[in-house]
Amino acid sequence: MHRPPRAAPHATPALTRVEAVMRDIRQRIENRSLCAGKRLPSIRAQAEALGVSRSTVVEAYARLAAQGLIESRPGSGYYVGRQLTPFNVAEVQPAGTASSDPVWVTRQSLLADANSLKPGCGWLPESWMPEQGIRRALRTLSRQPLAPLTGYGTPQGSPQLRQLLSHRLAERGVQVPPAQLMLTESGTQAVDLLCRFLLQPGDTVLVDDPCYFSFQAMLRAHRAKVVSVPYTPHGPDVAAMAQCLAEHRPRLYITNAALHNPTGASLSLAVAHQVLSLAAQHDLTIIEDDVFADFEHHPAPRLAALDGLQRVIYVGSFSKTLSASVRLGHIATRADWIGQLVDLRLATSFEAGHFSAELLHTLLASGTYQRHMNGVRTRLAEAMGMVLERLQSLGITPWYRPHAGMFVWCRLPEGVDAVQLADHALHTHGLLLAPGNAFSLSQNAARYMRFNVAQSLSPAIFEALARSLQACASPSVPAP
Repeated sequence: MHRPPRAAPHATPALTRVEAVMRDIRQRIENRSLCAGKRLPSIRAQAEALGVSRSTVVEAYARLAAQGLIESRPGSGYYVGRQLTPFNVAEVQPAGTASSDPVWVTRQSLLADANSLKPGCGWLPESWMPEQGIRRALRTLSRQPLAPLTGYGTPQGSPQLRQLLSHRLAERGVQVPPAQLMLTESGTQAVDLLCRFLLQPGDTVLVDDPCYFSFQAMLRAHRAKVVSVPYTPHGPDVAAMAQCLAEHRPRLYITNAALHNPTGASLSLAVAHQVLSLAAQHDLTIIEDDVFADFEHHPAPRLAALDGLQRVIYVGSFSKTLSASVRLGHIATRADWIGQLVDLRLATSFEAGHFSAELLHTLLASGTYQRHMNGVRTRLAEAMGMVLERLQSLGITPWYRPHAGMFVWCRLPEGVDAVQLADHALHTHGLLLAPGNAFSLSQNAARYMRFNVAQSLSPAIFEALARSLQACASPSVPAP
């Protein structure tokens, strides 16, 4: 297959053309598009591909060989060396500041102490979690035989819990027998496992724009090519999606159909049907990440329900609603894939967390979890109203007003850049924000922020935010 030539690497005042060619090859080795032992193009082919002279390539190859990144085999050519630089997600992110890269918000959220103000983080406050219910469930488990505390579970995960999950999914219209459910350590592990199962390096994957930033980082770790489609209050822009599918032929689409992260929007029935029609036309597999399902008051349409788990793989988790420490997710998929996924999970992580499964089953079966979520939904509805009112008083307006959940996607006042605001707020006031471009593959969300309403109830947040907005709106104030 003929491939168009790559753009020539740019020489800069700080980088000669030889160094620019070396950087291009080094980056391709580091992100594994050139694997260990792979033969490099000949000097003539490389020069033509990069639009440089042969002598430039000769010198670049000689220097890289001296550094041990490539090796010369007389009479055969140059090959990628066997000692590869460890993969670094940060090296394959779009150019930008630290606070716009997809792992920055997660890293800062986890580093912040319990008393930090973090309206940009992605989870509920610890005080909202059912501590007493979890303690009661632990006491119940402690009186059972020792196996749940010390033993391994079954390969597919607790049969009793899978039976309960099957009933719960049916309430959302997703008809799946327990035999087509597999437990995982988390929703994140579930998506990662599915990427291992479905993707080869270089495959194209479609995401929403904006989308959950960890999707971007994870897909780059799988050496996938990531493309995006604009997201609307009713789901992906269908016309743009059709064009993207025709142009890029992605193998996979990853999305949140309900309470989309970061926008808080949910898929409409009309858009859901159009998405599934496009998927059928273009042989597209869909991962529906539904980790926010239990925040809903009334279930939105689910792609997995409409599709019957033919093209759609459904992922769920309880980390956002119950406990980040009770690591448990699940995958619902077609019957002929479940066995292969179980084998893959056994090969990569061995066991899904027997203890967590037993604890979750106890909380679900006792009604503790349902009572907890009834209270959480009420508190979130109250928080959404209060936080939106306070944000709008600062000139920060919602792109869409979610009907449930904890996230709201907001537009900043004219002239305020989200990354600059996040940097100023963090370094000046210790306030952790989530700038829009951390979620945007196209980097077109410079004036947007994601706010977690459950983490935004302190008046101190809005005082610090007001001061940072004022500073960032003034061109005379340098960024910290």
